[in-house]
Amino acid sequence: MNPIEYRRDAPLDIDQARELYRTSTLGERRPIDDRSRFEAMLRHANLVITAWDGDLLVGIARSLTDFAHSTYLADLAVRVSHQHRGIGRELVRLTQVHGGPAMIVLIAAPKAQAYYPKLGFQAEPRAWTRRPPAEPA
Repeated sequence: MNPIEYRRDAPLDIDQARELYRTSTLGERRPIDDRSRFEAMLRHANLVITAWDGDLLVGIARSLTDFAHSTYLADLAVRVSHQHRGIGRELVRLTQVHGGPAMIVLIAAPKAQAYYPKLGFQAEPRAWTRRPPAEPA
């Protein structure tokens, strides 16, 4: 078992990232089959921490931050084969470190509701979301 290496803003191959999202189950809730949209998601994030097992991408924390007040942790994904090894916890810790004094805000996937309190997150009942209008047919 290789030690996990963490990298900030490492260049990502789009297909390697799509595979990670698929094997973490996050791909079920992200537009990974819309290549240009998924590529834009990765390109426009301004803080990306990745986890590597040798040459294999095993985790990602993709965020948008102002490095002062708030960091939106848009995606936290770890390959199912690499879960329960502290990789997600370390990705969150490094997001906090590199995001400066900003608080981390996220929307938890249904299956992750019990995970985030273990990392020190508190549920916020005042959060709101607004989805884009349906695209024309």
